[in-house]
Amino acid sequence: MPLFSFEGASPKVHPDAWIAPTATLIGNVIVEARASVWYGAVLRADFGPIVLREGANVQDNSVIHVGEQGCELGKGATVGHSCVLHDCSVGTNAVIGNGAIVQDRASVGSRTLVGAGALIPPNAVVPDESLALGAPAKKFQPLTESARAWVEHNEAIYTQLADRHRSGISPVTE
Repeated sequence: MPLFSFEGASPKVHPDAWIAPTATLIGNVIVEARASVWYGAVLRADFGPIVLREGANVQDNSVIHVGEQGCELGKGATVGHSCVLHDCSVGTNAVIGNGAIVQDRASVGSRTLVGAGALIPPNAVVPDESLALGAPAKKFQPLTESARAWVEHNEAIYTQLADRHRSGISPVTE
């Protein structure tokens, strides 16, 4: 896994976390136990910290970059495939849908689902336990039962999948 120190700050990865061999972590990145960073993801913490709390996951080809505020993903939070997060915070067990963008100083509440392709604009506050849709996302509504299921089960699904990848992948040499 590519880990790079930047100006004396190095990534810190808990031994129980899983980082895909093609993910890249640069600078002041902290990855707690049972968290995972998937293939092609880039976490670049050259201005401030990036923190993935226990059980959080950043899926394939997503990018997290920060300004001075930094970025924190709460316990069990999920960042779906091909997302961009910049200098923002994501609450406990929140799910950021595939291709969504969360911009500077935005705050996504706990147990919230940001829909695929949504754009959370700078300084926006998405309330706890809501569904955020649109580009830019303006209307926040209560979670549907289907959305609630994703929020409640995603951490366990990705923790188990990370364990399978930790023991089940190997380079192809042919």
